[in-house]
Amino acid sequence: MATTKRSRGFYGLVGMSVLALGISACGGGDAGGASGESGGGGGGDLSTIGFVAVGPEGAWRQANEQNIQDTFTEEAGFELKFAPATNLDQKSQIDAFTSFVDEGVDLILLSATEGSGWEASLERAQEAEIPVVLIDRGIEPDDTSLYVTRIAPDNIEVASSVANWAAETFPDGANYVTLEGPAGVSVVNERNEGFDEVMAEHPELVEVDSQTANWSTEEAKSVFETMLKAQNNDIQFVFAQNDEMGLGAVQAIEEAGLTPGEDVKIATIDGTKNALEALADGDLSFVAEYNPLFGETALDAVNKTLAGEEVDSYIIVPSETFDSSEAASTALPDRKF
Repeated sequence: MATTKRSRGFYGLVGMSVLALGISACGGGDAGGASGESGGGGGGDLSTIGFVAVGPEGAWRQANEQNIQDTFTEEAGFELKFAPATNLDQKSQIDAFTSFVDEGVDLILLSATEGSGWEASLERAQEAEIPVVLIDRGIEPDDTSLYVTRIAPDNIEVASSVANWAAETFPDGANYVTLEGPAGVSVVNERNEGFDEVMAEHPELVEVDSQTANWSTEEAKSVFETMLKAQNNDIQFVFAQNDEMGLGAVQAIEEAGLTPGEDVKIATIDGTKNALEALADGDLSFVAEYNPLFGETALDAVNKTLAGEEVDSYIIVPSETFDSSEAASTALPDRKF
C-alpha cells in the first residue's frame, strides 16, 4: 500500500452526480484483459475515465500504463478511454485532455509528457467540475489546487538512495557523469534534486559531465561513448536516470574495452526486469526501483474522489533498492515488470 502526506479534499466535487456502481467497485486491479476505449458491456452504468497517457517510452512506462488499463475495467465499474501521446508530443496530450473535458468524462487521469504548460487545461477541467488525478509525473509550477492528487513513487527519495550508495561505494572520491531524461519533465528535475542534495555533501565525488539521453538505450550508448573519450576513460561512476540509459552505458563501456561493474560502476532508476538481470550479471551495480504497479492505489483514490471523500494530495508509492547481484537474483523470479 502507499504512504501519504498532505491531506485535503477534492475541489467542489461534493454533490457531483457520480455513478454508484463505479464508486462501490474496489477489486479490479488484477482483472484479466486490458480496458479499452469502449465499455458498454457490463451490467449497470459505468464511470467514464479519460486517461491522458505518455505512450511508448520504455519498459517502465509500458508496465505502468498497462497496469492502469488492467485495473480500470468494466468489472471494476469503469469505461477507460486511453489516449497516449503522439510521439511524446505535449500538444497531442492537451488536445486529448480538452476532448475529455468537452465530452464530460467523470474524471481524468493525467500522465504528462512535460511538467509545464498545464494550467489552462487544468483550470478548464476544474470549471467543468471534472477532477484530475496525476499519474507518475507532476506539474510545474506545482499548484495543488488544480488537481486532486498525484500518485507516484518519491523521485527525490529514490535518487537520494542512488547518491547515498555512490558516497558509500566511493569513499575516496570518483569522477561521475549523469545521463538524464528529457529536459522539462518533472521526474527529471526531481531526480536531479534528490541526487544533487546528497552530492553537495560529498565534494570528493566530482561530476565531470551531464547530458540528456532521452530515456533511450541507443542514445545513452552514443552519449556515454563521447563522454568516455572526452575524459580519457577517467570516469568511475554513471548515474543513469532510468534503466534503459544505464544499459546503453554498459554497451559503451564494453566497446571501450572496459568492464562494466568493475572499471565503471552504473546505478540506474526504475527496477525493470532487464535492469535486475544486468545487476545479477554484474553489469549494473545498483538499481533503485521506481514502482510502476500502483493501479490499485489509483483505483482507491479515484473511487474516493468520485464519492466526494478526502484524498491526500500526494500519494507516495513505496519502492525498493537492489545493491547486489544476490539481491537481484532473489527478486527476479517474482518480477512483474
